[in-house]
Amino acid sequence: MLWLIRLFILALIIYLFYRSIKYIIDPKRKLELAQEQKRFHFLDDQENVRKNFYVTYKGVLFEGEKYLGTTEKSFEVVSIFVWANNIQSLKGLGYDDFHYIQNEIKERYPNAKIDWKSPINEFMRKTDK
Repeated sequence: MLWLIRLFILALIIYLFYRSIKYIIDPKRKLELAQEQKRFHFLDDQENVRKNFYVTYKGVLFEGEKYLGTTEKSFEVVSIFVWANNIQSLKGLGYDDFHYIQNEIKERYPNAKIDWKSPINEFMRKTDK
């Protein structure tokens, strides 16, 4: 009976160690931490086109939806729609901020056309003129 309790405690310690390591390296936790610290962070699985990517910048969380299409030489991500999850958090962001995010996305997906969803789309069109 004593050996069984010791084995159980050892298994519990191993399990807690495993869960803590898994928590530390979790990409979503890193995204949330960057959002709290108002830093830039790009969370994406570039191998999986069906998965949306997340960008946090100055405390605002953006989500991007990727669409696969053809280029001259291969199948690539050719269209991306980006929106803010919380529109109220956009307060204080300017044209240069959105342009920076757009450049970071273009760096990862050079063949993609980036479209912003409302109200960012109207703001970008108004300031481009």
